[in-house]
Amino acid sequence: MVRLLASAALIALAAPVCAASYQRVDQGIVVTPDTGAAKRVRVLAYGDAAFRVTAVPGETLTEIPGSLMVTAGPAGNPVISKRGGLVTLKLAKATAEVRLKDGHVRFLDAQGKPVLDEAARGAIRPITIENSGFVATQQQFNRGTDEGFYGLGQHQNGQMNYNGEDVDLAQHNMDIAVPFVVSTRNYGLLWDSNAITRFGNPKPYDLMQADGGWKADYYLGGQLAVSRTEQTINYQYIRDQANWPAAAKAKTVASADSGQNTAGVAAQTQKVVWTGTVTPTLTGTHKLRLYSSSYVKVFADGREVLNRWRPNWNPWYHNFELPMTKGKPVEVRIEWEPNAGYLALFHSDPLPDADRHSLWMSSDVGNALDYYFVGADSMDGVVADYRKLTGRASMMPRWAYGFWQSRQRYETQDQLLNVVREYRKRGIPLDNIVLDWFYWPQDQWGSHDFDKTRFPTPQQMVDQVHAMNARIMISVWPKFYPNTDNAKAMAAHGWLYQGNLKAGRKDWVGPGYANTDYDAYSPGARQLYFQQVRDKLVTKGFDAWWMDATEPDIHSNSSIEERIDAMGPTASGPAAAFFNSYPLVHAEGMAEGLRTARPDVRPFILTRSGFGGLQRTSSALWSGDVAARWDDLRAQISAGVNISMAGIPNWTHDIGGFSVEDRYSRQLPEAQQEWRELNLRWFQFGAFSPLFRSHGEFPHREIYEISASDPAMQASMIWYDTLRYRLMPYIYTLGADTSLKDGSIMRGMVMDFAADRKTWDINDQYLFGRAFLVAPVTTFQARERNVYLPAGADWYDFNSGAFARGGQTIRAAAPYGRMPLFVRAGSIIPTGPAVMSTAENKGGPLVLHVFTGTDGSFSLYEDDGVSTGYAQGKYARVPMRWDQSSRTLTIGAREGGYDGMPAARTIAVRFYGPGRATVPDFSEAGATSLVYQGQAMTVQQP
Repeated sequence: MVRLLASAALIALAAPVCAASYQRVDQGIVVTPDTGAAKRVRVLAYGDAAFRVTAVPGETLTEIPGSLMVTAGPAGNPVISKRGGLVTLKLAKATAEVRLKDGHVRFLDAQGKPVLDEAARGAIRPITIENSGFVATQQQFNRGTDEGFYGLGQHQNGQMNYNGEDVDLAQHNMDIAVPFVVSTRNYGLLWDSNAITRFGNPKPYDLMQADGGWKADYYLGGQLAVSRTEQTINYQYIRDQANWPAAAKAKTVASADSGQNTAGVAAQTQKVVWTGTVTPTLTGTHKLRLYSSSYVKVFADGREVLNRWRPNWNPWYHNFELPMTKGKPVEVRIEWEPNAGYLALFHSDPLPDADRHSLWMSSDVGNALDYYFVGADSMDGVVADYRKLTGRASMMPRWAYGFWQSRQRYETQDQLLNVVREYRKRGIPLDNIVLDWFYWPQDQWGSHDFDKTRFPTPQQMVDQVHAMNARIMISVWPKFYPNTDNAKAMAAHGWLYQGNLKAGRKDWVGPGYANTDYDAYSPGARQLYFQQVRDKLVTKGFDAWWMDATEPDIHSNSSIEERIDAMGPTASGPAAAFFNSYPLVHAEGMAEGLRTARPDVRPFILTRSGFGGLQRTSSALWSGDVAARWDDLRAQISAGVNISMAGIPNWTHDIGGFSVEDRYSRQLPEAQQEWRELNLRWFQFGAFSPLFRSHGEFPHREIYEISASDPAMQASMIWYDTLRYRLMPYIYTLGADTSLKDGSIMRGMVMDFAADRKTWDINDQYLFGRAFLVAPVTTFQARERNVYLPAGADWYDFNSGAFARGGQTIRAAAPYGRMPLFVRAGSIIPTGPAVMSTAENKGGPLVLHVFTGTDGSFSLYEDDGVSTGYAQGKYARVPMRWDQSSRTLTIGAREGGYDGMPAARTIAVRFYGPGRATVPDFSEAGATSLVYQGQAMTVQQP
């Protein structure tokens, strides 16, 4: 799926060009520098505030394919001028300056202030992949900068501000690569590469070595089995298990882990202890990464610096830092309980300060050094301009913002239906139920058929869910067993990847089956894939599509090289050149198919991985198979904020964490209090996430099950679930604004308070829309926590109504049943009636909560919630404005309309002020009340 831009700018320069010269082309220029890695540097305008820069080591630009991420073409008419050795391209809101001598480019904002400045032209190194020529690229910008960097997708190490950090962009379960950076200087940079990319240090981390090697002691059943010296600590992938000492191998039994790739679990207790002395050659902050599964602890000079757990089928990196002094030894100790798991320790030396604090991008494989600059007057404007390049966020159906209940997995049709029935019987709000993997016959993955013994009447199942005012999402994968008719149809056209089949790797189901994925880069394969889904599933009326393992994850715990071999070659070229973009093209095929099959219905896709531009594919993201741990809960906050700032607004996570430790899954009595509290705190966070969704391995996560023995927990969960539905007028407006106004639901505090430097690095708070400041509790048994209230606004404690000035850290109450939550002064928050689903009482009464203290406004959005009529203007806006000086709320005249819109509705108004703490009241009675019929009205604060 390669888009070729039809522009004269892509035509090779036919006539000889003098050194240090430039030539005008449509929307820009091509420079031939005297020196540097590039022989041609092209700069093109993309609108009134964006540029594309392309640098190549040769003399032609004709062989550069179009972007998968960028859908816009060159546009705008830059004013081009030359002065001395500098060529300037000036747009209405941004300027690019190109130095003829070496092709150096820098960018200025609308006021002429430099905001992004290339360092020396980065390397453009020719390489050969599968007998085809490519280049490895890197480019550094803004050396020594103190600006904040955000975006880059979704990553799991609690990183909020990426200045000074290293981030690998390589798709993986839980880790989503989006090579787009947003700066506090109000610009964005999209690094246009589909390959594995690095932000920060371009040099990959090395396996850490100790002086004279690591002393490795292997224990079985508590007894020392092997003691030896090892140069590195490396059991990272399946292939590395061959290095395990034979005398220390434990017998294994089949794993109970969620049905994932694993060789089993140890039947004997295992432990490995590595000790070593590390003497650094450089002084500074050394960066380390521990890739691990199972239980592991790391100590430096006797101090514990890391303590983690992950399931063996899904190990991941844990970042940490050690300040070290040249020549001063550090004693490092690692204690690991392998349980047939994976582990490796990596290290990176300190960089010079100017390099460490810079915007530095590098990619392993590409066609050119290629990036886009977008400028704006705010970080919101940067995200909006980025979407002009990569596509507007799709409008989601209203029910998508309701509560989702899921489980790994509903094994039968009756199990699934009984969950919906139980929610309805108990009066607990619910919109969506999910049928996860393995509804098909065991040996028929990819058939899209149902196992008739467990799902005898799938059409009836869908109809019964709908009859209970709920929706149903079904899991579909890019994976096929080659014996299925669908796989055979793909294979007949050469549209199945062969690497995993040739390697003979089998999956974890039953006896293990040969399996592979389809080639989503082929337009024909995408069309056939959707036809197969349509004929078996779309026709049954399923509402939403859970697209799992879309990295693609063909075989877990494989090396990068093995993953590349398994996912190619693609129809677009070598897999190494397209490593990160599979989830985008796969989602585009599904979205296009759904829009054609159901042109009047908004599609909804939930996919585990994404890429730049995914927001245009009717897709939301979730954070993958994260662990049920407190540190994983905290990591979701920065993960969600940064994926939002990477332009993808609809995001969710498995409430409670997907992967569960044995102490929880065995329901050990001593662990139950922590298990319940972890899930409750995660649920509170989930209620203020873009999508509100509970999912995970056993124990079951249904509200009435997980809280059955804890009335306080159940009361809190039901309160937050009900609050989510009360807030639906506010939340659905945020959702609509992501599409119609390029907005964001989950917002980094820096987006609204960049002038307050304290907001830049806080990784455990965020804004939910512009009104709410959310501070999840991520520590067991915490009953209060520090909350920073940004300067530039005043705040109300939502739980108590107490007023507080901004620009201070407070100790906020966090009782078991409540999460610290604050509302910005000046906010107008509309709430609706208590309902069991978004299908109920859609034109019901509203309560407007006005938090006084400064001027404020809100533009309520409403439509039918499901159709594509909004695209033809079938929606309504009700503007609202609070004037602090006159203490007047103006409810403006309704703008627009839609089919089924109520002609009139009751609106109650409640005012909150700093003088008296008032807990928010959602009832329609007892407040200033009026009947709104679409004409402007005013309400004076009593």
